Amino acid sequence: MLRKSHFVFATAAAAVVSALALQPSKLTPISQSQAVTTQAPSAQPVVGRQLPDFSTLVEQAGPAVVNISVVRNARTAEATPGMDDSDPMFEFFRRFQIPAPQPVPQQGVGSGFIIAADGHILTNAHVVADASEVTVKLTDKREFKAKVLGVDRRTDVALIKIDGKNMPTVKIGDSSQVKVGAWVAAIGSPFGFDNSVTAGIISAKARVLPDENFVPFLQTDVAVNPGNSGGPLLNTNGEVIGINSQIYSRTGGYMGVSFAIPIEVAMKIKDDLQKFGKVNRGKLGVSVQPINPELATSFGLQNAQGALVNAVEPGSPASKAGVAQGDVILSVNNRAIEQPADLVRAIGDTKAGQSVTLKVWRKGATRKLSATLTAVAA
Repeated sequence: MLRKSHFVFATAAAAVVSALALQPSKLTPISQSQAVTTQAPSAQPVVGRQLPDFSTLVEQAGPAVVNISVVRNARTAEATPGMDDSDPMFEFFRRFQIPAPQPVPQQGVGSGFIIAADGHILTNAHVVADASEVTVKLTDKREFKAKVLGVDRRTDVALIKIDGKNMPTVKIGDSSQVKVGAWVAAIGSPFGFDNSVTAGIISAKARVLPDENFVPFLQTDVAVNPGNSGGPLLNTNGEVIGINSQIYSRTGGYMGVSFAIPIEVAMKIKDDLQKFGKVNRGKLGVSVQPINPELATSFGLQNAQGALVNAVEPGSPASKAGVAQGDVILSVNNRAIEQPADLVRAIGDTKAGQSVTLKVWRKGATRKLSATLTAVAA
């Protein structure tokens, strides 16, 4: 069993890579049953399965994948406090007339992909958040200064813009159509190596990560490393179905489990960022927990599904709608709620000011309540 989980953003600081050590690998000979047979002794040919060839995909999508380098200010050391007059070190620096430590620039690298010919680019929020300078490099070696149009930390999606015309673009796909076990490929800049391609399969869908309830992640076994953040995850048709975002790791490097933000989630966020510079996300005002079989039995529910209300925020939309502690929310606008994460997404997908119809289970019966959502504090 895994004792501890570490979810790592797949972005890289420039100072991280000092050396890359190559570990010896074991070669396993192909067994006779694995060998490709062109024709069986009988009259019937043997049809063999071939591994996918991603070369055409890379030729088509590769030019639209960009390397993103950022500069952000940071103090000379994490332990260096701020130099205001309330700081314990302030008097020391003032008395001995020693210049206070000044912020020093730190560099980072990530990936992104062009979604519009005018230079709009999707990437991860953690790649460009708080950056004082963003530089985008294309595969043809052209470099552009980019403007950050908006960042949504809750979904880890960001939209940036470069001044360009007739830029190469990716094709946007539909992650809901991809099946677990399907081949996928990632293009990005692991450790700063531009336009690197890795491939694997979809390992799971709608994966819920700790403190990441807004995103139903795609889990893959595609090799994703620091610097891949913000790069596209593509299906075999060359369509983007996700944005590579995080990895599970005990070492900080790839360990076989990677996570991507479904492209449908990213495009919804992109629309708000492009129009408003931020996401208009609704708030209900409840604290919830999962329903297990024991709780389902005690509440008289046939199935262990829904979101059990632990607490209702006073004055919130939920409170005004009549939602009470102990209610089980079963659906929002006829959208089934199987687990708390479904409720978070359903409310988050609804804009502030809009009304939602909640189907709740209370004292052995269902009832419908109407709530008008307020805005989530930035």
